[in-house]
Amino acid sequence: MTSRAQIPPPPPRLAVAADELRRVGLEAGLHAVGFTTAEVLEPARTVLLRRRAAGLNGSMEFTYRNPVRSTDPDQLLRGAASMVVGLLGYQRAEPPAPAEAAGRVARYARDDFYRQLARGLEPMAALLRANGWATRVVADSNDLVDRNAAWRAGLAWYGKNANLLVPGAGSWFVVGVIVTDAPLGGASVAEPLADGCGPCAACLDGCPTGALVAPGVLDARRCIAWLVQSADPIPVEHREAVADRIYGCDACQDPCPENRVLDRRRPPLPEAETAVTWVPVRWILTAGDDALLDRLGRWYVANRDPDVIRRTALVVLGNTGDPRDPTLEPLLARYVAHDNPLLRAHAVWAARRLGLENLAGGAAADPDPQVRAEVVAPVQARTPLR
Repeated sequence: MTSRAQIPPPPPRLAVAADELRRVGLEAGLHAVGFTTAEVLEPARTVLLRRRAAGLNGSMEFTYRNPVRSTDPDQLLRGAASMVVGLLGYQRAEPPAPAEAAGRVARYARDDFYRQLARGLEPMAALLRANGWATRVVADSNDLVDRNAAWRAGLAWYGKNANLLVPGAGSWFVVGVIVTDAPLGGASVAEPLADGCGPCAACLDGCPTGALVAPGVLDARRCIAWLVQSADPIPVEHREAVADRIYGCDACQDPCPENRVLDRRRPPLPEAETAVTWVPVRWILTAGDDALLDRLGRWYVANRDPDVIRRTALVVLGNTGDPRDPTLEPLLARYVAHDNPLLRAHAVWAARRLGLENLAGGAAADPDPQVRAEVVAPVQARTPLR
């Protein structure tokens, strides 16, 4: 039995300079590093509670699930005193679209940028731990509203598209936070940035579903990025707006002048060989579950159900497939008769969109009311390509 006298004392806690932490983070590949205190995150808490009460989150949970927890760093680390915030850029050159019908992947999801972000945060966390301080590293987690931390650390302002905008660099960034009990206050803590959007409303005008219902206010029930992640049916009124998007949406970031300035100042890097930029729709609709999850499982897939991806692929096929292609009819026929009513419903819509009403007619007697409703829902059939 070990006596009390034999228990070694805790290691001494040594001060860590903010400038040293920033140097370590930048050398590890981060674009910017900032610091703020570990007080409750406002206005995030108030905004989350208000918008959840208004139903603007729809079925999206994430930081809406428990706003009191996700806005309190002390719930992540008891005795939290500071937060170290890191930004990693994911601006990359746009690859050309393939000749075959394919789903577009939003920039943030083309590669595992959050793993790269974690690699950039870890050396700073290791430095803090080596000097006796506790840390929790948070990246893409519902445990913390990281964007509010970045704003409070003076790294970016909240744009009208509800994304963070970094001065001179735009919004192509993922955010991560180190919560620590180390005091990093004083001169290292910057003031939050004021709004820099001015009268510009390009993002509001660019959203194809009107999901930005006011500057900085997003209605998830209309947001394509959420609709294609959700396990629910994609609302009929938004399917054409989904266009070729299989995962994510950049429509509110593409027209932003801050992003376009960055493109001119610094040509985007090419995509990595591991990046997934376009995914052939035919492959999605013919691949097995394991193959789909092996290739695309890094994405958030509701309930880890590959049929969620297939559902969106059917919408993309309806929007981008060539109505003259004779191979589409047997492919859609397979899905019109699928066991899953979610897929039957979206296949009926895709068939009608491509002018294949002969496939859709039998769905009028489908046992599922969702599928039957697709037969009479308004659909604008596409004109065959010339």
